[in-house]
Amino acid sequence: MVEKNYLYPIGSSSSLSPVVLFDSVSSGYSGRKVLENVSFQINEPAIYVVLGPNGAGKTTLFRTLAGILKPYSGKVEIGGYPSESQQAREQLDYLTHIDGIPEGMSVVNALRFYANIVGATEADVNRVVDLLDLGDLSVKRFGQLSQGQKKRVSVGRIFLKEKRVYLLDEPTSNMDPKMASEIRELVLRLSKDKVILYSSHNLFEAREIGSKAIVIKNGKLALFGNISEIKTEKYRIGIRTLDMMDEMPYSSGKEGDYYLFELQGPKEVPGLIAKLSEKGVQIREVKEMQNPLEELFK
Repeated sequence: MVEKNYLYPIGSSSSLSPVVLFDSVSSGYSGRKVLENVSFQINEPAIYVVLGPNGAGKTTLFRTLAGILKPYSGKVEIGGYPSESQQAREQLDYLTHIDGIPEGMSVVNALRFYANIVGATEADVNRVVDLLDLGDLSVKRFGQLSQGQKKRVSVGRIFLKEKRVYLLDEPTSNMDPKMASEIRELVLRLSKDKVILYSSHNLFEAREIGSKAIVIKNGKLALFGNISEIKTEKYRIGIRTLDMMDEMPYSSGKEGDYYLFELQGPKEVPGLIAKLSEKGVQIREVKEMQNPLEELFK
């Protein structure tokens, strides 16, 4: 476990207000605490991956930051303003689990609709369409799109008008690896000079997209630091093939339909796949068999 630290400790002598301030915050629903005494602050642009198992408090953290939930105690500020204030909300946008776009509305009309709400222009709509490669989809109804295409439109919606802070709540949830990778690449392109909080429960995804980690465990802050500092003892993946094989090279065993492999970390996966492909192995699926963050979540 990495010792908790702050990029700019609360109470530091910096004369500038933090972009994001969470100071001794407890928050939740209907009087029940989900977050308890959470403190951190952010002053520098980066992608901060909010990690934690389901139910740890990641969404509660986002809703409190967005001013949707009022904390029971403590202080939450965006750019020096209380999170529930208009000044704070003008600096932040939030991509929730729900796309929130009418199924019967065309992509371009949906973007125009939201542009009108946030005070963006037709030029902003065109910029998002070009940046996210939505030209061929622009006249299609939102309900006709694939899950990955819908998420691209939703991500584009929150980037119609430039903000200082973006909250993305598990944007790749329930996506296949290829779609998830496309969304991460998209967020990376859009994230220059921004503070982005990106929630996930997957260390592989965290290391691919972010440099900083905020780990929530049982509603409390378990870690605020560099993702590179998170150490794990082993990384196990399972590979399912198109055809059963009598012997699988490099495998440490079998679990159900999956051949097991123990690696030093996710960076070794592409090399393993390449070596297996050279030996004629036809790979159907690759998945993590053990969450590398389990030791942090215990």
